[in-house]
Amino acid sequence: MSAEDRAKATAKNIEGKAQEALGNITGDPEDKAEGKAKQAEGQTRHAAEDVKDEVKKNL
Repeated sequence: MSAEDRAKATAKNIEGKAQEALGNITGDPEDKAEGKAKQAEGQTRHAAEDVKDEVKKNL
């Protein structure tokens, strides 16, 4: 996984956690849902890059 892709995925995860926390504080269910979605996107990006790395390793 490139360092840039890993940083982007981590940033998306952190952004999602912050937005979810804001939603919890303000009681806004939309912010909570969007935050969770961003976290899932970050995790998906990490998983995709892990698969790419594994394929490259096995070639």
